[in-house]
Amino acid sequence: MSAGDTQPTRPLPAWSLQTAPPARRRRRVWPWLLALLVVAGLAVVAWFVGEAVARDLVTRTVREQVITTLALPPDQQIDVEVAGAVLPQLIRGTLDDLSISSDDVTIGPLTGDIAVDVQGVPIRGNADLAAGSGTVTLDAAQLQGLLSGLENVPDGAELALDAPDVRLSTSFPVFGVEVPVTVAVVPSAVAGDLALTPSAVSVAGAELTADGVRDQFGGLADGVLRTWTVCIAGDLPAGITLTDLVVEGDRLRGSFAIDPAIVRDASLQQNGTCA
Repeated sequence: MSAGDTQPTRPLPAWSLQTAPPARRRRRVWPWLLALLVVAGLAVVAWFVGEAVARDLVTRTVREQVITTLALPPDQQIDVEVAGAVLPQLIRGTLDDLSISSDDVTIGPLTGDIAVDVQGVPIRGNADLAAGSGTVTLDAAQLQGLLSGLENVPDGAELALDAPDVRLSTSFPVFGVEVPVTVAVVPSAVAGDLALTPSAVSVAGAELTADGVRDQFGGLADGVLRTWTVCIAGDLPAGITLTDLVVEGDRLRGSFAIDPAIVRDASLQQNGTCA
């Protein structure tokens, strides 16, 4: 037996016996991400559902208020638009921008297409509007209907809208012959009333001055040379005032100012008066 055979056996060093550490278990993240996406999606759906309900509530309420205030037919078609998201505005208590429009609206003797824009509309508290304005648009037939009840408007007179004037065509009997007369009148708003003031006269195609017409036709001319005034204040809330009239193409457009206090002052919501 050699010396190598008698050498005692030694154990292997500890470092050679170490095993690899167990693999760390990875956490499954995607279920949490999926849950977050589902919650976010539900929140978005809830927002849009709530937004739709809020918008419908606001538009229906505004429509009902307009019909009640102006005594319109219950089935009057009224378009209401609220700019921007409604829910944040309801939370703040103010509607930023509200538009209301309707065609063929009849208020007293006046029939026309009406559009109103108001800003800063308070929905609670005792505050005023930030601003408000409106327009009414009439065609020739609607204007003629408005003037038909006025005194001194010649029977059978026909109206035409020819920017920048309103033209009234009628005739005068002279020695048994009907002489055609056309009067150009300028529309304007005077103290909240609609006014039509003669600016030019054509008799049988010849341009004449107002004095020349009076010289030829005497008192017969007074019916077409006067300023016609139509008071509409008695049929509108006192907080709404006619401020301007202009002929645009074949339409007459009137502009209205809205008193910001109309939303809280009951007296401004009642019809005004005619002088």
